[in-house]
Parts: sequence; C-alpha cells; structure tokens
Amino acid sequence: MRSIAFDPSDAKAALSQLPQSPAVFALYGAGEKDEPYIGRTPNLRGRLERLLQPSAKHPRRLQLAGRVRRIAYHLTGSDFESLLTQFSLLEEVYGGKALERMHLRAPAFVRFLGSNPYPRVTVTHKPSQREADWAYGPFASRAAAERFADEMLKLFLLRRCTDDLHPDPSHPGCVYSEMKMCLAPCYKGCSDERYAEESDAVQEFLATRGESKLVVLRAEREKASEDLNFEEAAALHGQVQKVEAVRALAPELVHPMSRLRATIVQASANPDEVMVFLYEEGRLRGPVPFSILGMRIQNEQSGSSSLFAQPMAVEAVPEEAVNSEQWTVDSGQASEIRDQRPGVQVKVPRTMLEARMEAVLEDLGQPGDAPNGTVRQGHLALLKRWYYRPEVKREGEIVFPDGEGHWPLRALLRATGRVAAKKLAAPNAQ
Repeated sequence: MRSIAFDPSDAKAALSQLPQSPAVFALYGAGEKDEPYIGRTPNLRGRLERLLQPSAKHPRRLQLAGRVRRIAYHLTGSDFESLLTQFSLLEEVYGGKALERMHLRAPAFVRFLGSNPYPRVTVTHKPSQREADWAYGPFASRAAAERFADEMLKLFLLRRCTDDLHPDPSHPGCVYSEMKMCLAPCYKGCSDERYAEESDAVQEFLATRGESKLVVLRAEREKASEDLNFEEAAALHGQVQKVEAVRALAPELVHPMSRLRATIVQASANPDEVMVFLYEEGRLRGPVPFSILGMRIQNEQSGSSSLFAQPMAVEAVPEEAVNSEQWTVDSGQASEIRDQRPGVQVKVPRTMLEARMEAVLEDLGQPGDAPNGTVRQGHLALLKRWYYRPEVKREGEIVFPDGEGHWPLRALLRATGRVAAKKLAAPNAQ
C-alpha cells in the first residue's frame, strides 16, 4: 500500500496528493498500538476530505483529523478487489472480528451425511472440513439450499427423518414411507445394500449437479425412441425435465466444498491490465495482473472487434513494422508504439495470449500456507456475495475448470476480453 504523512494543521496539502479514484484506505494515529480506521471508497480524495477536513456546516459528521498522522491506501479497479483488500486489512488488525465488521456470514451448504449408517441430507452453515467432500455449495441463502434439497429428494427414495435409526420391524414408519417416497430402512423396508445403492446415487447426483442422472435418463429416452416406444419415451422425457428443473436450482458455483475452484477476472486500476483472482483450497488468491496489451478486444456495442490495446515496451520493433498500419508481435517483439504511432493496431497471436494466461494461473497456483478459519469463511462469503448479485450489478467474470480439472484458456481469454471491453468502452459511454 502507498503511504503519506498527514499533518492536521495542513490537511489540504496532504489531501491534494490523493487521487480521485476507487481505493481501500487505512488512517493511522500517532500511537503504534492505535487501531487504524479502515474503509473503501469510489473516490479516495473526496472521502478523506470529508473525514479529515473540519466542516462547520456538518458538525455531526465524523471528524478524524485530530487523530490521524498517516494515510495508507491501495487503488483498486473493482468492487471485488476493494472488498477483498478491505477484508485482508481488517483480518490482520482484528482477526476473527473482521467477519462481523464486514457482515460476512457463513454460506449455506447442502450436506450429505455419508458417515451415518443410513445417510441422509441436511442443510448447514458450518460444514466440517473433515467431510468437505460431502458438503455442496455455497448457495445464495439457506432457503435456496433447503429448496434444492427438498426438490432433489423427490427424485430419490432417501430418508427425510433426522433420527438415529435402529431398524426394527415394529417401527411404525412415517408419512414418507406410506407415500412410497422413502425406502423405509426404519422398519427394514429395504435391505442395507439397497439403501446404500440409493445413497450412492444421491451422492453422485450432488457431486455432478444432476448430470449423473441426466445421462442415464437421456440414454434410456433415446433407446425408447429408437424402439418406437413413444409412450415410454414421453415418460422419460418428463423425468428429464424434472431433473433439469432441480439442476437449475443449483447454480454453477455449487460444488463439493473441497473441490470448489474458480478463476475470477476483474477490472484493474491500470488501464492496460485486468486483475485475475483464483479461488482454490478454501481461499482467494491474487490478484495477479494480466496484460491486455496487444489483445484484440470485442466492441460489443458495434458488434465488431474495433477496440485495441497497445503493446508494452520490451525491445524495439523493426522500422518496417512501425511503418505498417497493423502487425503482429511475438514474444521477442514489442515497443512503446503509442508514442510513435498512436492508433496503429497491434495484434498478439492467440498462442502468446494463452501462454500469458498460463503464466498468470501458474503464479496464482503457487502453494502457500493453509488459511485459518477466519480467512476461509471470509473468502468464501466474499465469493458467494459477489457471485449471487444480480447479473446487471455483478461486475467481472468467473470461469470454472472443465470436467478434467483443467482451466479452459480460451474461455478465460474471452472473459478477459469482455471485462476489458467494458472498461475501455466506459469513458466513451460517458
């Protein structure tokens, strides 16, 4: 973070050094043990002028000028980066109280109690790290998790009761067993092997967000159609629609907690970059800047690729290249063309862009210390809060790994292009 001294007797001199940009800031007093005032703002200078310049017109406004001796700040390019930076500062100072100060509550998960002799499903805000493979989420709210769990159980015959079962033929059962919505292990309505089979099917459904059941139903539907058994095909089609409706209740962010991985692309305070974050192993890593210099960026308003960024200065470009109106640079060619030929279009080969993205992901994936409980809960809550915003208010892009756990580089580059396009088009829109 950048830092400047603050003299209360000459506040204007210090505040004039600050940019009018989004930032996270910390105000430090004279004492080493004094707790800093930490906040975020879309306009750093404007916010601190209100806090550090006395105003006779607003006597009730918070005034900190007499207590502040140093201002530290970090410029940010997105609300996501601001929230993460603010949380990191608060966690360093206040520890676990940072969650309360930012109103970060533990997200809801659907938990599969696989260690129970007769597994069942429940909803929890405190999934055990020891059973992280069996906790699926995060969901937008507890109500959303409960709705998904209820609708999902309608597709299976797993028990709904919360009792510790000791199967006995004299057990009266419950309404679900009477409605044939449960295998009724309570009174030995099924064998233990049959119940284990149903439990495995539920666990696989949760782990794949319904894809495991859809694959089977679609194959059976196709076979029924090929055999001209249209009534059976229609019935199977109805089952497919029910499964798809349940699947839609679990957004793409919902994964087994231990295997939740995502790459988030956000705008940067630097106009020639975007910021890349990685959520992995229970924490947000980054940001690491990704240079958009030389990247062909889609202009969504015109439907053409007419927005270009310029290359960085690494080494000189041949004179014949400078004299051309458009050229392609490679890893050994780049120059500060903006000064020499403003407006000249520069294009970087896709292989170079993919290599550049791979380097960013490798940097983000470096092993680090295991996060403590506060960081784990805070980072997950921040990711959940950002992801479940309405799409019109959710800035940035998120990309998940493919079925084999590899990062789809082309999808990441397209996401980067969309973030950069919005950023480059913003001044034009104003």
